[in-house]
Order: sequence, then structure tokens, then C-alpha cells
Amino acid sequence: MPPSQQPAPPPAPATASRPGTTAVVDLTVIVPAYDEEDRLGPTLEAIRAHLTAEDTATWELIVVDDGSTDATAGITEAAAATEPRIRLLRTPENRGKGHAVRTGVLASRGRRVLITDADLATPIEELGLLGRSLDAGATAAVGSRALPGSRIAVRQHAVRELMGRAGSRLIRAAAVPGIRDTQCGFKLFDGDKARTAFASSRLDGWSYDVELLRFFHQRGWEVDEVPVRWSHQPGSKIRPSAYPTVLADLVRLRWRAADPVRFVVPALFLLVSFVLYGGLWGGLGHSYLADAGSDQTQWEWFFAVTADNVAHLHNPLFTELQNFPLGVNLMANTAMLGLSVPLAPVTLAFGAHVTWAIVLTGGLAATACSWYWLIARRFVRSRWAAALGGAFCAFAPPMISHGNAHPNFLVLFMIPLIVDRMLRLCEGTRPTRDAVLLGLFLTYQIFLGEEALLLAVTGLVLFAFGYAVADPDAARAVSGRLLRGLCVAAAVAVPLVAFPLGWQFLGPQSYHSVLHGEVGNNPMALLEYATRSLGGDARTAASLSVNRTEENAFFGWPLVVLAVALVVRMWHQPRVRALGFTALAAAVLSLGRDIPLLGTDRTLPGPWRLVGKLPFFESVIESRVAMICVPALGILLALACDRLAARRMRSERERSHRLLGWAALAVALLPLVPTPYPTVERAPVPALVADGTWREHVRPGRSLVPVPVPSPSDVDALHWQVRAGLGFPFPGGYFNGPWGPDRIGIYGPEPRPTSELLRKVHETGTLPAIGDQQRREFRADLRFWKADALILDPGTNGAALREAVTSLTGHEPVKTGGVWLWDVGGGAGEKTSPAGT
Repeated sequence: MPPSQQPAPPPAPATASRPGTTAVVDLTVIVPAYDEEDRLGPTLEAIRAHLTAEDTATWELIVVDDGSTDATAGITEAAAATEPRIRLLRTPENRGKGHAVRTGVLASRGRRVLITDADLATPIEELGLLGRSLDAGATAAVGSRALPGSRIAVRQHAVRELMGRAGSRLIRAAAVPGIRDTQCGFKLFDGDKARTAFASSRLDGWSYDVELLRFFHQRGWEVDEVPVRWSHQPGSKIRPSAYPTVLADLVRLRWRAADPVRFVVPALFLLVSFVLYGGLWGGLGHSYLADAGSDQTQWEWFFAVTADNVAHLHNPLFTELQNFPLGVNLMANTAMLGLSVPLAPVTLAFGAHVTWAIVLTGGLAATACSWYWLIARRFVRSRWAAALGGAFCAFAPPMISHGNAHPNFLVLFMIPLIVDRMLRLCEGTRPTRDAVLLGLFLTYQIFLGEEALLLAVTGLVLFAFGYAVADPDAARAVSGRLLRGLCVAAAVAVPLVAFPLGWQFLGPQSYHSVLHGEVGNNPMALLEYATRSLGGDARTAASLSVNRTEENAFFGWPLVVLAVALVVRMWHQPRVRALGFTALAAAVLSLGRDIPLLGTDRTLPGPWRLVGKLPFFESVIESRVAMICVPALGILLALACDRLAARRMRSERERSHRLLGWAALAVALLPLVPTPYPTVERAPVPALVADGTWREHVRPGRSLVPVPVPSPSDVDALHWQVRAGLGFPFPGGYFNGPWGPDRIGIYGPEPRPTSELLRKVHETGTLPAIGDQQRREFRADLRFWKADALILDPGTNGAALREAVTSLTGHEPVKTGGVWLWDVGGGAGEKTSPAGT
């Protein structure tokens, strides 16, 4: 049994200066003392004089000598010889202040118990202030140095004061909310409740105050914080080593008091994530997600180049390693700097493939935990109901689809935190702090995924509109607080993101919007099952989506029917009506500009026409708007589960209804259970790249040109570059960049004559006519690319590509390191090494 769970040990043997009695007294004063011979005498006399002057009816003063090595015990015995109400308890060894106070309290007989330090930093005359709080109904009154009415005569050293404030904030957050100063050594308690609390206490050190006050807080016993006089006294026993000890005690308190469900649920989420990505973890370095297309390679490159920028103190918003010499605007791409920068040490130590696996697995579990926390905090009482809602928000079909290749839509743990902070703004308890934190949260989310944030804001606007219609009085009551808070949040966020966003939209290789065509959901996609769902069919899903990473709906008809039924059943709740409206509006928006009429070749104009041309929305793939439905449905499911779990079965009919409700949940959700992501073996890296031979052919500041030139459909070169330690740049690549004089965003580089010629040869296997015009364009492109060498990995249509490049260069390649190599060191196509065969 761990120490934190063992029964409370009895107080250490203590000896009294004289036999005590069992008679109840009005007040017991406890003074813990360890080596206090210099201060204890005046303290005892001050307490005795005050209690006598105040005409306290009956009292006792207990000094607990905690194994002192000086004359502390003798001074107490001398005072007790002249005042029989002073008692001495001694412990055989120094056990800590908490143990000493516990020993004294458990031996006390007072209706009220005062605990005060031996230095009387708070004068005994402040006792009356605390007594008035107990007279008014409080069960405890704690002296405070942190309230507006507190009077500090002599302050501590600035460093200790700063550490104390930081510790108080941590204590409030972790254990005792609402008490600003838990460590002031002047506290008055209801005697019976104090003895009850100390009987179950465990901590012997400086954190005993926290444990005691947490005990009162958990039982709903009123604790009043009272401003008092306080003056720092020299000779403090608190050393710097006490601060980490207090931190360890806080961890022990939280662990001991924690509901096991709080640990089980996150552990289950993490386990499910590991199962889903088991194939990736089982073959780190050579496993590739089968449905990731080119994206896994691109993301690993993003992680690798960001880590390299961090390690060499380069600009993390830009690189020339792709699209050389123009480069890539990383801020204008989905580099997820909010994760790739802090995970740079992991990438540098273990490789980008490990970071990729961590981001997917950890991000999915963290998203589930975050939604679970929000739902448990804001919507339901049952933690298992919250767990169901959190699981759906993270493992719903659209999320699993993006889990193939789009971590920027998978790692959404900040969204619930943003939602919670906005709800706090509506409550108006601590508006400035909540607004500042909201601004910081929004800033961080921008560096995780801007499109995901845009969708989240869209969902919140839809929910706010739906709630305003459902309960206009409540909406009006909170609108002012919310708008003021949003203004403060914007004032915090804008300066922090101004430069990165300016670089994104105005910097090198920036663009205005991304051309992707119309990609709305087919209405049937809302009713069918996704490829990676237990009830899914790959062919059906493929016929209703552009690819397996964009299966953005696929909730299945049973869940759609259940969601409608839940909204109707709980229609009296404004939040339910708002959630239903949010899901419905998002689903309709996701159908795109033209909504097909099923069974016909006709379409209806969709509401996306109203927003599709707005700034930022013009780059959104409209089918992704269906992802807004996920948290709305997840919260509805949690509410239904909570209702079923709390329902009392008074009759056979009610038991039947409850069983029917659980069955409906099972029918709707079991077909949506995700299946593990399949993986395939990754193609090996050519030896010329892997063993570093490329350095013999590429000079610093020059490029290596893969054939065909890298593009979104041919990304092997990105993986080669990562394996080569990012030692060489190359033209082309897979990224978002500008095209044309209007700087319209496209996927990949702006086409050049040579890259287009080689692309067509690669796709068709047909060698076109190559004449002087093509060779002039080839030499111009090599000069633009600053090319030192071209390499061709024999593969699809490799023979045609070899013949095309040979015709363009005018000489045969060398077969080396598993590839065909053409040295073009002059940058104009001249042969600089003997031709090989």
C-alpha cells in the first residue's frame, strides 16, 4: 500500500509537564516550537497577558516541542510553573511543523483552536478579528497577508516574497481554491472540526495548512480569510529546500484525492490512440501510413526543417531547402510551429518520424482528454458520460479521416480550452484574467492550425446565434461581458501574432488564397460510414469523397436519426436547441455552393455561396465545415448518456425506456468505432543520398535536382533530404506557394518549362521531341536552380526519363549509389565529368 493510502499514524509519543484533564475549555492555543529558545519566552508571556486581559473564560496554551536541541522545553516548563494553563508536549525527534501541530490539536480540549507561530509574526491581538468570523458562522478563520486590508510592517526578502506568491497561486489552483494566503501562521478553527481534520491528516511538513484547508473545502465547511497585521521576524526555519517539498506534497494531495476515473479515462484514450497507430509505432522509420498519400513525407519534412532552423537559430518562418532558390514560407504552410518548435529536441535526437508518431498519437489522446474535461466541467455530472462525449469528439469519423495525414485537424486540444475561457467571460467572475488567457490561447492555436481555428470560430458563432434565438434574455445578459472580453483578448493576441501573420500574408513566397475547386459534401456522405469505421465500406466512402483524408462527414444514418431524436427530446433546454442548430447549419454549409438533388442531375444553390468568397473562407475546403458537427454531436451524446445514467427506475416502463436509450446509443455508435490505420513499407533511400556521396557532386549554395522535379505527387526527394540531414536544397517540392502576378496560392512550385517536360514524361512514359528550344529552356532552368547535379531513381518510366535528361544535357549519366547521375556543375548543362553508362 503506498504511503499516501496508509491509515493515519497515531501521534508520536509525547510527554506532558503535568497530567491534563478532560474538561472542555473555550480556547486552545497551539504553538509549535523547534529550537525557539530565543523567541518563545516573550511569545508565551504575550499570549498569556492578552488572554488574561481579554478575560477569556477558560483557555489552555499547548507548546509542542518538536525535538528541539536547545532550551525550548525548559523555557516552556518555567512558564508552566507559574501558569498552570500552559502545557508542554514533547516529541522524541524532529518530525516537522505539521506533525507538531497535529500532536497539539489532537491533545487539545478547546471549543476553538488557535494555531500561531512561535515568533508571533501576527500579533495575538488579531485574535478578535478571527473570532468574529467564527461568531458569524464560519468554521475556520485564517489570517491573510494578501488581502487589501492586510498590514505588512516588515516585509520578507523580495525573492522569498516572490516565491511565496507563486506558491500561493499554485496552491489555489491545485488544492485550495479561493484562499489567497494559506501559509500565514495564524489560524482559528472550530475545535471539533479541527480535531476531525487533523485525525485524518498525513503531511508532517510545511504543507499541513494546505491539507487541512483542503479537508475543510471538500466538506463544504466555511473558511473565512481575514486581513491581519503581520511583520517578518528574523530566524525563519523555512529554507529554499522547503519549496520543492511543498510542491511534492501538493502532488501527493492531488493524487490521494483524485477520482480514479480521472486517470482511467485519459489512460483509455491514450491506449486507443496507440492501438490505432500501432502499425506506425511497430515500424518506426520504415512504416508509412497507407492512406497518407504524400502528406506523411511532407509533415516529417516540416518537423525536420523546423528543428534544423531552431538548432541553427535560423528564421523558423522560412526556408530555401524546397523550391530553391525562391524558398517556402513556412508560416503560410501547415508547419504547426506550436508543436514542431517545442518538439525540436525530440526531432533532433530521434528523427522526424518519431515526432510524427508522437504528434498523431499524443495529439489524438490530448484532444479527447480536453473535450472530456470541458464536457465534464460544463455539461454533465457523470464522468463516464463526459468520457463518451470526449471520445466521440476525438475519434469521430472526420477526425479519424484527418488522422491519416492532417495533424493540424487532429491536434485540437486547445479548442475546448478556448471554449471554456469564453464561457468564463460570459460568467464575468475574473474577466481580465480570463480575457488575457483567451488571447494567449488563441495565439497558440494560430501556431497549431489556423483553418481549424477558423472552423471553431464559425461553430461558436453558429452556437451563439442559436442560443440567442433560444434564450434571448440570457444572451443579452452575457453579450456585453463577452464582447469586452473578446476585445481584451484581441489586444493581447494581435501584438503577439502581428509579425508572423504579416510574414504569412506579405512576406517572401506569400499568397492570397488557395485554388482547390468546389469540394462540397455529397448529402449521402452524412448518412454513410467512413472507410476507417467498423461499419464502413471503402468503395462507398470513395464514391462520396475526394480521398480518404477528406472523409469529412460519414456519421451514419442511425446517429443522424438519434441526434434529431435527442434534440426533440431535450428541446426545453436552450443549449440543446443551440447545439442542434449548430450541427444542422454546419452540415448544410458543408454541402458547398451547389447541393445535388438526390436521384436527379439538378442542384440547389447552397448557403456556402454567401461565405465562400469572404476573406479566409475562400481557402477553406467546404466539406471540412462538417467537422463542426463533431463537438455538437459529442456534447449531445454526453447529455443523453448523463440523463440515462442519472435516471431512477421507478417502474417497469421507465426501465424499458432506459434500456431502449442505451440500445439506441449502441446502434448509433458501434458502427463508428475506428479501426487501426494500415501501414506499408517505405521505399528505401538511394545509397548516394543515404551514405553522403551526394556531397561529392553538390557544392554549398548549389542544388541537387531530382528527376522528375519534386511536386505534390512526387515527394520522395523530401524524405531523401531529411535522411541527408537537410544538407542540400532542391527545386520544386510539396508546399503552398504563389502563382502568377496575382500570387494565387497553389500546391507545389510555379511550373517551369523543364519541370513540366519531365512531369509529362514521367506520367506518360513517352519521350517528346527535344530540340534547341527545349535545351535552351533547360539550361536557363539549371541556371535559375543553381544546379550542380541531376539524379534519377530508376522506377516508373525511368527509361524514358533517362533518355529525356540525356538528350537535354547532351551526355550520358553515371550509375552510382543506386541512381543515375548527371553532373552539370556549371549550371548550364555542360558536361563536367566523363560520361558513364
